[in-house]
Amino acid sequence: MKYLLDTHTWVWWYMHPQKLSPKVTNLIGDTNQYDELLLSAISPWEFCKLLEKGRIAISCNPGDWLNAAFDLPKLRLINLSPVLAYRSTVLPPPFHNDPADQIIVATARQENAVILTKDRAILEYEHVKSLW
Repeated sequence: MKYLLDTHTWVWWYMHPQKLSPKVTNLIGDTNQYDELLLSAISPWEFCKLLEKGRIAISCNPGDWLNAAFDLPKLRLINLSPVLAYRSTVLPPPFHNDPADQIIVATARQENAVILTKDRAILEYEHVKSLW
């Protein structure tokens, strides 16, 4: 089984693990429960935008934080290919217009992965598997 970390799930794992659901905490912490953890290339960008806007703060160099945050067992970064970019724009309706969420959902669909997210719009979207 493959699981795709939504941006907030990835960030919270390192910054605020208490915000994660017990199910997600247990899953990420037990590498026997998955074949791969996936992360969309849009997630590091979203993290950096949150820093830029002052919505989150860290006490170290952002590059160091990012390097540490990629140090998860079985983690694979999914690049934004032209085909994936296209697929993010033609998701079956209804889905909202947040480009990052569209890319994350398209990535999960392409990889046949379950999204680990607290985002209600993704959890209720019937064209992708998700859990919290």
